[in-house]
Amino acid sequence: MQHPFNLTYKSLGSSAILIEWINQIDEAILYDILSLQVKVETDLQDVLVETINAYNSLTIIYNPNQISFSELKEKIKALYEASNHENKIASKKWMIPVCYDQEFGIDLEEISKKNNFTIDEIIEAHSRPDYVVYFTGFLPGFLYLGGLPKSLYMPRRATPRVRIRQGAVAIGGAQTGIYPSESPGGWNIIGNSPLIFFDPSQSPPCFAKAGDHLQFYSINKSEYDLIAKEITSGKFIVESKAL
Repeated sequence: MQHPFNLTYKSLGSSAILIEWINQIDEAILYDILSLQVKVETDLQDVLVETINAYNSLTIIYNPNQISFSELKEKIKALYEASNHENKIASKKWMIPVCYDQEFGIDLEEISKKNNFTIDEIIEAHSRPDYVVYFTGFLPGFLYLGGLPKSLYMPRRATPRVRIRQGAVAIGGAQTGIYPSESPGGWNIIGNSPLIFFDPSQSPPCFAKAGDHLQFYSINKSEYDLIAKEITSGKFIVESKAL
């Protein structure tokens, strides 16, 4: 069966293999990666330690005492070549509340001036797209999203901040994302979500995963405070629907 992409296979040390697709951010590539990831985790689970996907790659960590690099490479190639590449990955669309008040959106005014947008236009443009989750990284629960409108592209700050508030919604270059925990950061802060994006006491600890979609929606400060209280009491459920 003809496969849509020519993959490269590289050894990473003595116990990992790096599989690479063409170097671009593309939804078709994402779902091809995720499809292979599911097949590897299902058919080769006896020799696996972990799999990690990124924009255009899949890293497979394996037990070298059970299988060699060349043997694993051939098994993975066979799985890929036998696939129909039309398998749909089970995914959801999550509705993410964001308060864009300037108490939270501390860089909105600067973005407004540089991009010649009003703040309301920035909020409307940011909350309109259907964003795709490509992978999780940088921090536990930090979602790398595709779909930011080009009109909102904004270079990272020349001097990163030492402390970014948990839940900060930000723009960095051609990407938008949410800081799942307090940390340093150089992205431009435009709002804050009261949701918990990483909770190690939950399984899974991050409710969204690669292949899911996100839709931001604007809330005011009173709504933000109410949701935060409901999250603390365990009453708030993140709205989602199957795709």
